[in-house]
Amino acid sequence: MPLHTAEALVLRTYKLGEADRIVVFLTRDRGKKRGVAKGARRQRSPFAGALEPLTEVRVAYFESERRELVGLNYAETVRSPLLMATATPATSTETGHYMLVEYFAELLDEWAQDSDADDRLYRLGASMLDALTAGVPTEPLARYFEYWLLRLQGVYPEARGTLSPDALRFLAAVRVVPPHEVGAVPANARVLRELEGIHRALIATHLEKSLKSDRVLRELRRQG
Repeated sequence: MPLHTAEALVLRTYKLGEADRIVVFLTRDRGKKRGVAKGARRQRSPFAGALEPLTEVRVAYFESERRELVGLNYAETVRSPLLMATATPATSTETGHYMLVEYFAELLDEWAQDSDADDRLYRLGASMLDALTAGVPTEPLARYFEYWLLRLQGVYPEARGTLSPDALRFLAAVRVVPPHEVGAVPANARVLRELEGIHRALIATHLEKSLKSDRVLRELRRQG
């Protein structure tokens, strides 16, 4: 079995047996993979801290055409969106970051295709790490991510007749600013709610289901 090394974003994990985990991760050059991390649930696991959602890691894994799951050899943390939050006592902002991380990771998992490389999708996910570290407000960042995810997948419609002028101005701005600067883009609560409704409907239509992390949006609104 060949050994592959790659940069990857962890999307989610599942328990397997008494000590292992199944890890879903997105690589830049080989698309989405699912692998077994043996011993990942043990107290002295070599994967400790590296399998949280949206953590950027360096991974090595064995892959066989006869097996659906790859075998993870190691995962080394490069960047974690949770490090900033764990460095200080919990606040509502940090709680919002936790929830937003889960939301972004679930959306990436739903849209990424198995073994189908998509560098733009990978870069979008990685750019969220920069924004979260920079402390970008959660709701504008969520609208930014949704817009670009839908646009990269070719499912964002021309909506000039249905969106308000303020919402159109926000979208025009986020087309040209990096995510860590989206907090400076003018957008009041009404505009963000308007775009949230549009984006949620588009996501549900194209995925043909509601997201498990849909509660994140309601909780982020409550905190705001």
